Amino acid sequence: MPDSALPSTDNPLLEPSPLPLQLPPFADVTLEHCREAVLAGMAEQRAEVAAIVGCPEPPSFQNTVVALERSGRLYRRAGAVFHNLASSVATDRLREIERELAPLESAHADALRLDPELFARIDAVHAQRHDTGLDAEAVRLVERYHLDFVLAGARLDESGRARLTELNRELSELSTTFGQNLQLATEAAAVVVGDAAELDGLGPEEVAAAARAAADRGVEGHLIPLLLPTGQPVLAKLRDRELRRRVYEASVGRASGGEHDNGPVAVRIARVRAERARLLGFATHADLVLADQTAGSTEAVDAMLGRMVGPSLANARAEAAALAEVAARDGVTDLAPWDWAFYSERVRAERYSVDTTALRPWFELDRVLVDGVFAAAERLYGYRFTPRPDLAGYHPDVRVWEVTDADGRTIGLYLGDFHAREGKRGGAWMSSFVTQSRLLDTRPVVVNNLNVTRGADGQPTLLTLDEVNTLFHEFGHTLHGLSSAVTYPRFSGTSVPRDFVEFPSQVNEMWALWPEVLAGYARHVQTGEPLPASVVEAIEAAQLWGEGFATLEYLAATLLDQAWHRITPETEVGDPQEFERTALEAAGVAYALVPPRYRTTYFQHVFAGGYAAGYYSYIWSEVLDADTVEWFKENGGLRRENGEVFRSRLLSVGGSVDPMEAFRAVRGRDADPTPLLRRRGLLPAAP
Repeated sequence: MPDSALPSTDNPLLEPSPLPLQLPPFADVTLEHCREAVLAGMAEQRAEVAAIVGCPEPPSFQNTVVALERSGRLYRRAGAVFHNLASSVATDRLREIERELAPLESAHADALRLDPELFARIDAVHAQRHDTGLDAEAVRLVERYHLDFVLAGARLDESGRARLTELNRELSELSTTFGQNLQLATEAAAVVVGDAAELDGLGPEEVAAAARAAADRGVEGHLIPLLLPTGQPVLAKLRDRELRRRVYEASVGRASGGEHDNGPVAVRIARVRAERARLLGFATHADLVLADQTAGSTEAVDAMLGRMVGPSLANARAEAAALAEVAARDGVTDLAPWDWAFYSERVRAERYSVDTTALRPWFELDRVLVDGVFAAAERLYGYRFTPRPDLAGYHPDVRVWEVTDADGRTIGLYLGDFHAREGKRGGAWMSSFVTQSRLLDTRPVVVNNLNVTRGADGQPTLLTLDEVNTLFHEFGHTLHGLSSAVTYPRFSGTSVPRDFVEFPSQVNEMWALWPEVLAGYARHVQTGEPLPASVVEAIEAAQLWGEGFATLEYLAATLLDQAWHRITPETEVGDPQEFERTALEAAGVAYALVPPRYRTTYFQHVFAGGYAAGYYSYIWSEVLDADTVEWFKENGGLRRENGEVFRSRLLSVGGSVDPMEAFRAVRGRDADPTPLLRRRGLLPAAP
């Protein structure tokens, strides 16, 4: 590393944090500290790997694989801080550093995975893994490292490794560009409303939030920021049809032209991935990805998705017919995509006496979190969450809780960052600052991010029913991280295949409407009255309403992801919007009233995230989820005994066992897709 890149002596990231459980000392960390520490961490890990390669002793589990697990601690520590900040509090300087570091980090990963001498040592340990007395977790660690290196190109010749390094560097730069373009384009596409009367249908706190957003941006009037998916929550509420159209078109048009056009970026990403897959011996990028997932093959994915397309489209068309009838009463004879959510709520209210937009006063953020999400975790797993106001997060919005188990032992820290703001990417997610490992003697420090609109000054933050489900979902990832009890960091928490990682989080959604849980948190923010039992019954009765739309928009995004990642280096793509249109038509999911949940230019999951060719994983995991929900119900639901089985046999083992073995350890058999098909309205209801 050049002298100019040497870290300053006062850089707090150079050593493990002295704070509880190594919580990063955010108050003392600057962006320059992050940059310096990431660079220093990569240099340190290269030296550590050089020592492994240069070891004069024959390759062994301890001097090769365990040594690799111990390497890179500074890099992991600094990288965790920087990449979390990049998602949550981005600034111009941070984006500049991100663009600088992305290709360097890609090259660093390649330098390790494509080192022929290092792979030779791993290969030797792999060959003797069953003959040296290793326990099951150690054997799996050797096998995972070996597969990681093989899929990363370790068996390529020198010219192949050189070309792969070039492709990976370009992909890193392109993905960074895509993500930054999307964040800037999404902020620029926020809809300015000059006349407050146009906001008819929004509650007073939502109007106040729009006014505050405009003031923060320095514009007159009110501002409607956009969230990551195509559908925007305000579309269910705004009575002004023209404003609905403006919001919808701003959403679907994001990053599709002008300064932040992601179309050409997406095309190039798909092409580079196709070339890389070919270099690694796979027909397409999707085949490369599926080689290391529980689904196993593109054929298995096609079989599952294909079973759902026809019934989902039929359900969506039936829903559209119902919406058209209601819209006609308003003189709307040309139902459009921007009308769907609005009239869907009208139908829900008329058929099931449920107006989900009117439920928000019963879903106050802190009450949902403490008396709902935390309370369910305590009932199931014995976990308790104690506020730690003495510990600071990376932004004033962030709060910290200490997590203890049923015996009072501290198992981790939980950070919550729930509010939307500029510089924060859209969507909701969980990530880690520290992961659990017995080898490294570390316990988890995890964070949940949401993008909830803050209540007006002095007013509580109210959630929609969808946002309540999202909070329970993301907390399911948190439980996966907090429950980890593995030796090796490679297996910690959510370090499982992409098409399995959503499974525990989707299971956790079941508790949002579980009677004992709902009774604890669903109380009116002003009166304290519980959500009426009749409303709860109506919500449950209405659960199948809208599944046609929800399933079809998801399938459209999933099949679009597959289309982009099944091209070959010879495929002619041309205009990305035309490619998208053709792909949706070919898959049988092109329906003008139901656009994909994500269109190409703002499909962050697959072009700037870890879900390339893997967006199917949500519904693949939902097969496991729906079947596990049945298991909980068969065994009495919210019982400590059930939580202990799920925690000890599945959540705690992370990636240290085959994920489907972990599932079978809970369920007692392979997954049955029937509960999912019934949940989605694709089969008749159970008697």
